[in-house]
Amino acid sequence: MSLPPEKASELKQLIHQQLSKMDVHGRIREILAETIREELAPDQQQLSTEDLIKALRRRGIIDDVMKELNFVTDSVDQELPSSPKQPVCFTDRQSTLLKKTNIDPTRRYLYLQVLGGKAFLEHLQEPEPLPGQVCSTFTLCLHFRNQRFRSKPVPCACEPDFHDGFLLEVHRESLGDGTRMADSTTMLSISDPVHMVLIKTDIFGETTLVASYFLEWRSVLGSENGVTSLTVELMGVGTESKVSVGILNIKLEMYPPLNQTLSQEVVNTQLALERQKTAEKERLFLVYAKQWWREYLQIRPSHNSRLVKIFAQDENGINRPVCSYIKPLRAGRLLDTPRQAARFVNVLGYERAPVIGGGGKQEQWCTLLAFLCRNKGDCEDHANLLCSLLLGYGLEAFVCVGTKAKGIPHAWVMTCGTDGTVTFWESLTGHRYIHKPVNPDESPVAEQPKPLYPYRTIGCVFNHQMFLGNCQPSDSVEICVFDLNDESKWKPMSEEAIKSVCAPGATTSLPPFPPLCASTIDASVTSNEIEMQLRLLVSEHRKDLGLTTVWEDQLSYLLSPALASYEFERTTSISAGNEEFQDAIRRAVPDGHTFKGFPIHFVYRNARRAFATCLRSPFCEEIICCRGDQVRLAVRVRVFTYPESACAVWIMFACKYRSVL
Repeated sequence: MSLPPEKASELKQLIHQQLSKMDVHGRIREILAETIREELAPDQQQLSTEDLIKALRRRGIIDDVMKELNFVTDSVDQELPSSPKQPVCFTDRQSTLLKKTNIDPTRRYLYLQVLGGKAFLEHLQEPEPLPGQVCSTFTLCLHFRNQRFRSKPVPCACEPDFHDGFLLEVHRESLGDGTRMADSTTMLSISDPVHMVLIKTDIFGETTLVASYFLEWRSVLGSENGVTSLTVELMGVGTESKVSVGILNIKLEMYPPLNQTLSQEVVNTQLALERQKTAEKERLFLVYAKQWWREYLQIRPSHNSRLVKIFAQDENGINRPVCSYIKPLRAGRLLDTPRQAARFVNVLGYERAPVIGGGGKQEQWCTLLAFLCRNKGDCEDHANLLCSLLLGYGLEAFVCVGTKAKGIPHAWVMTCGTDGTVTFWESLTGHRYIHKPVNPDESPVAEQPKPLYPYRTIGCVFNHQMFLGNCQPSDSVEICVFDLNDESKWKPMSEEAIKSVCAPGATTSLPPFPPLCASTIDASVTSNEIEMQLRLLVSEHRKDLGLTTVWEDQLSYLLSPALASYEFERTTSISAGNEEFQDAIRRAVPDGHTFKGFPIHFVYRNARRAFATCLRSPFCEEIICCRGDQVRLAVRVRVFTYPESACAVWIMFACKYRSVL
């Protein structure tokens, strides 16, 4: 394989940096001197290269160098057209930072470097972390044209020590242009921004969304030599979207260097035209939405109190049409079925948008990247993601906006089958409900279906192409008829109007949807770690009560099938394997002994927090604090991993003891 001169020099520089870091040159000089002194015969005046390599291999220098270089593959599961070469990643054993170095000479790349931060004033008084001390960290997540990157965590500080480089491939997706190197003019027409999300992780592993920023990278196309440096001011999120949280120093560079750079005037004109075109489309849609709303209110004045959500604020406080939060999303090979997708969305954490002071719920719909990187969000974020995944599986899916008991606003997902079956999917629990409407005109003595779902009213339904307002006499879900083609029951918005602002590429203000990433969690290792921590916590707790603790490994192992069965049931709604588990327990518990077991489920991996929660259950506390004759304790942990490093953690505590009457 031949390399262009600039790529060859870049590769040489990488090799030189690695050898310098390990002080290989110094060690070679020492070994060379030692070999000449000890092994070179007096009549021999020179040492051959072969002799030197043998000496280096004998002293382990070559092995050390090879161990420092590992080759790993991308964790993003993508179903894309095959590219000529896969990217190569070099990783340092001392760091989790991946240095992507793609040496494919037929592609164009944007090299984005983050060279430190400053003015993160919230952390002005943050003390310097001591070596080995656990501290809060910042992590920067990036997405650009179906590629995702994550920086190494750095300690939170007023001037966080970000020093990361990301190699972003710039290519056209249109037919015939996929393998051609993009020139300046082509790249100028690529309006996708680099979406940057800053996440803070505290010492307990809890994540917080700090900032979400869309970087316009095309200024580099008009810079001399294709290199430019930027100072990016990050603003807060939600109620703090007008407050600066810090500044990042960023350097952009094109690889290979551009043969011809554009004038800055041309670049600025293109960006101004795009902004103008987007603003005009958004203005026209707003005019149409106002007209649609007036017509909707004229049908029935009481419609004014219904939850008809046309626009929603994202984390940056920007109002966007709700349809723009949905897009058919394919999970590649990471999720196999719609129900597995529902389980994945369910195990992502639930957290309402933070609000300062009282006044009820603060509304904040997150972009998909911010939701995935934080690994938790509100009910709307879960519903939007589940709807996108179900659309990707070819189902007719909609997000429903309405209320639960006590008038609490809520969002859930609905699918409409080809046979007319309407199914509700609760994105926070993974539960599914078949909707059978109650006929209000039926005789009071007639038997009516009893709804099992928690939903009370529904104001509107929408997906990436459609928006429909409920204009039936009552907005009660029980009696609602979901014939979406009947305009006397559902008032539709113009699909063309929605398409003008919500279709992919329609406007430059739409955040692109990122692909899902495979889990980086080792399920077996994590299960063992949590289990050992829980054993220690139980032993300490019993010791404080003056009780001894005897663990029975075999009994712990027998609990595994039950935990696997519970997760299988959550995913498929089918119960299996319970008979074998019960039979094994009966065999393991002798006559005259009593067995007690307590399973519990979490979506986090903090053993101490899980143990504290378990102790709040009287059933679990009874097992952990069991007193009696021949008491044997068991605990089993099983971690089930999902994309985005989400996980379902099942724990079962059990005990057996001799019954004394």
